[in-house]
Amino acid sequence: MSFKRKYFILVPVIVGLLWMIKDSFTQPGTSDLKGNFEELDFKRNEQNTGPVIRIYAVSVADTLWNEMEQYGKLMPHTKYGTTRVFFFKRGNFPKGVDISLDGDNINNDLKRSCLARYEKNAMGQTFLSKYPFSIN
Repeated sequence: MSFKRKYFILVPVIVGLLWMIKDSFTQPGTSDLKGNFEELDFKRNEQNTGPVIRIYAVSVADTLWNEMEQYGKLMPHTKYGTTRVFFFKRGNFPKGVDISLDGDNINNDLKRSCLARYEKNAMGQTFLSKYPFSIN
């Protein structure tokens, strides 16, 4: 192989590898969002072979609906599983946030201060419900 041909092949390969490495380390994450999100609690069922259920409780600085939806989209999701994220305004919820895998996932005290619920269901459809537990 000639000297030029080696570099003609080697340079694009190196550039491609560097591009992939850079892209791997610059993926967007929850810290890039404006809402100043903080995870309060997390529960996951023990099922590893069937549908995985993930429930998150998150505090947020303000009611930035688009940012909440983006946060939900960044959360892990398993095929045929369910991911739910409950959002609470920072400082506007009782101490000791505790979520469960049963029923509505949060207790009645927390329902009053829940700003939004993001859900990604088993079919991959996403929903953001604003004030999901309010009584109209």
